[in-house]
Amino acid sequence: MKIETKNEKGTMKFAKDFAKQVKSPCVIILRGDLGAGKTHFVKGFVQGKKIKTLVTSPTFTIMNIYQNRKQKIYHFDMYRLSNSEEAEELGFHEYFDHDTLDGISIVEWPENAFDLVKNYDIEIKFSKLDQVSRLIEINRRKQC
Repeated sequence: MKIETKNEKGTMKFAKDFAKQVKSPCVIILRGDLGAGKTHFVKGFVQGKKIKTLVTSPTFTIMNIYQNRKQKIYHFDMYRLSNSEEAEELGFHEYFDHDTLDGISIVEWPENAFDLVKNYDIEIKFSKLDQVSRLIEINRRKQC
């Protein structure tokens, strides 16, 4: 599936609608350059799950948790990690194993910890078409 968005609001609206189709447990990886729209996607996704919280990129904390009484979203930014072992040492393996995952894990920069997240369910690629327009490509390996 491919979709083109015209601005950040369009990316967030798409993500909000997409979130309504996703059930836990689920692991979603986001690929794209800096500024491609990954964090805006997460903002819309969290809104789509009716979680009212401020969504920020966890670049320095590596993981943020967004939740309400019904569900949890684990938002990872692996940008600062060098390899999967660093993520393992932080105890993140449980967030990518369907037997222990109690929500939805969304991972930015998965290539920096790919051995840990290689069993993802959905891959979403973001490409910049211009300053504000994006091409979003969704590849589902598994329905969740």
